[in-house]
Amino acid sequence: MLDTNKYSADYLRASLPEIFDLAGGAASEDDLRQDLSRFAYRMQFETFEDYDSFSEGTIIRVRDCARALNRILTRRSRDKAGFSVAGAVMDIAQGNPRPDLSPAFYAELLYLFLGLQGKGPGKGLADMLLAPSQLEGREAAVERSGQLDTLTTEVERRMSGFHTGMEEEAIRRRARRREKVLEALGGSPEDWTNWKWQTANIIRDPDLLGSLVDLAEEEKKAIRDARKQRLPFGITPHYLSLMDEDPVTGRDRGIRAQVIPPRSYVDVMAGYGQDAASCLDFMRESDTSPVNLITRRYPGICIFKPFNTCPQICVYCQRNWEIDDAMAPGAMAADNEIEAALEWIGNHPGIHEVLVTGGDPMAMDDRDLDRILAGVAAIPTIERIRIGTRTPVTMPMRITDSVADMLAKYRVPGRRQVALVTHIQHPYELTPDTVGVVERLRTRGVSVFNQLVYTFHVSRRFEASFLRRQLSRLGVEPYYVFNTKGKQETLEYRVPIARLLQEQKEEARLLPGLSRTDEAVYNVPGLGKNYLRAVQHRDLISILPDGARLYEFHPWEKNISKIVATHIGEDVPILDYLQRLESIGEDVSDYGSIWYYF
Repeated sequence: MLDTNKYSADYLRASLPEIFDLAGGAASEDDLRQDLSRFAYRMQFETFEDYDSFSEGTIIRVRDCARALNRILTRRSRDKAGFSVAGAVMDIAQGNPRPDLSPAFYAELLYLFLGLQGKGPGKGLADMLLAPSQLEGREAAVERSGQLDTLTTEVERRMSGFHTGMEEEAIRRRARRREKVLEALGGSPEDWTNWKWQTANIIRDPDLLGSLVDLAEEEKKAIRDARKQRLPFGITPHYLSLMDEDPVTGRDRGIRAQVIPPRSYVDVMAGYGQDAASCLDFMRESDTSPVNLITRRYPGICIFKPFNTCPQICVYCQRNWEIDDAMAPGAMAADNEIEAALEWIGNHPGIHEVLVTGGDPMAMDDRDLDRILAGVAAIPTIERIRIGTRTPVTMPMRITDSVADMLAKYRVPGRRQVALVTHIQHPYELTPDTVGVVERLRTRGVSVFNQLVYTFHVSRRFEASFLRRQLSRLGVEPYYVFNTKGKQETLEYRVPIARLLQEQKEEARLLPGLSRTDEAVYNVPGLGKNYLRAVQHRDLISILPDGARLYEFHPWEKNISKIVATHIGEDVPILDYLQRLESIGEDVSDYGSIWYYF
């Protein structure tokens, strides 16, 4: 269990005497910044100098902590953050009251300074189970293979705690759920497989929803308030059938979180009022839209948004500032706007790829979908048509054989690719119906990729890696894994960047290469994707009083443009995240190395 008594000024002073003796004797904050920088340099130099006395993991930890601390201590970082970590350390050392500092802040200082001295919690799973060999040749290989067997057994054990909708018991549960939903909605088995029946029966009413699935009182109230505020909301009958009758098991936690708004989301959205559009456009798409329906952020690709709604609304949707409601009338763009957008694309021959999204373009009727794809395909410079849709999960009956044929006819081998990019968020969302969709598309040469949003509800140890493994078996290629955007209304979904880095470098690293092809990114508002795999794309510049890390992100074009602006983004406190994990039964000692991913 987390011992929060450790995260206090008294504990820090007792645990880190060398640091706080230094800070206690400092004449000024500037002197302390220099003293701490020299201390960090000495720790790193001594570790590298006496490298044969330390493990490689210790050497790397000291290096990373020294780099982080030195960046935090600079005047530039202090000024950009509007907060001085060195000043806080000095006050702690000298006994000055700092009621603004939280346990999460003390935790960050504790582990940063411990790491700087080669200490601190946590090792990766592989570090615990793989050991260097004193053998050579075949004997070394056999020993190594035995260690890998032990490691794989442990990975399998951990993954066995997660469930997919492909398990026989899940299929039976969902068949019973389907019958219940059909009875309540007055539908037949034939209706169920008709996508237009699905959209005509989207569940929006909180009382009807409450009669079909077990909801907590707080969930019911949040949904009612969301509807009163006219927040986008809707669940397809198919997706509702994926929820369990016994939510206490937690199997469907990730599914419910996709569509049932938490109280905090509803309250923050209410506070935006008339300013909702400007507040919610986190990616500043309005600043990168040269004409209606088009967003262009990168040289060779643009986004085309002809249809502005979905069969189902994800709570944390990036475009919740644009979408009115699930399958809201009037979502189809006017013909003249569509023609103008297509003409604009044709007038920009540097664009070789078009992402048709929205909204969910697969919720258009066949005629409109065919018309849109034909218009894009008629542009000679387009080499790839990408379709962004969540229907393989929310409404798989939409992608019939005839629709798959329609998509495939715009594919020209050697000249134009057609790809479907979906958003399968949790392994429990997978069903035989989704498998059928993927198979129909792939047998016709249509590639299928997945984008994952790394929310709290898919962030337990091996949870996302388990999903990747299942996707690969289906023939879906992991494409991007997005760090949750720093939007205030989606705070309950957010995960520290350190956890995503830990997942990528520890759990995902244990999968075969073709099962871990997704790229971890942070979306920089107005600019685009920042690749988290490379530390040179960002700097940790501060730790704020509430324990949140403050990052400066460098835009993708920094090496090809003289005029670039960085983005300052505030993360969620690691200690808060670990406490949430503990509240759902996780052993947080298993996440100890999270503090050392910067």
